Amino acid sequence: MGGYKKTEQYNEAVTTKLASSYKMVLAELGENPMREGLLKTPERVAKAMQYLTQGYDQNPADILRSAMFAEPYDQMVLVKDIEVYSMCEHHLLPFFGKAHIAYIPSGHIVGLSKLPRVVDAFSRRLQVQERLTTEIRDCIQETLKPKGVAVVIECSHLCMQMRGIQKQNSITTTSAFTGEFLLDTTRSEFMKLITSNLK
Repeated sequence: MGGYKKTEQYNEAVTTKLASSYKMVLAELGENPMREGLLKTPERVAKAMQYLTQGYDQNPADILRSAMFAEPYDQMVLVKDIEVYSMCEHHLLPFFGKAHIAYIPSGHIVGLSKLPRVVDAFSRRLQVQERLTTEIRDCIQETLKPKGVAVVIECSHLCMQMRGIQKQNSITTTSAFTGEFLLDTTRSEFMKLITSNLK
């Protein structure tokens, strides 16, 4: 039987530089970076930050183009409750929640798993929720050229819950629409579907 094997890959030069910086940060905060519990912390954090920002190396439009199919279907396609994990660019603290994405095809559909992958590609960067929402919308609109796109994101922000105003139960909701989703009837149908409990 084989033991546990890590499959994650990191840039060794970047890891070394970041680890050196984090070691200095720990010392400036009054910690002893040489004590047992912190000896490997700078390297761990360096690798974690590379993982959490891996979206910079991904092209979300290419993700969509890799699974586009000609199809005459012209009704709403909705994927809801997509998990979102990102890092606030203002305090480097996480925000997390769910994204709901819909589009109305105009000759092409996309593999359903590609929509969550697009969310990951944009969220694995330093972000603000407002920009994240519009980046996802614009990528889908410009790549698929559907009749319309709808994106709603609901997140909790640790920069509000752990520091500053410290409102632990606050949720931030952002939305962005194009095309037919700018019409009240279509947008209302979308909003009804993302709040329903249909299985």
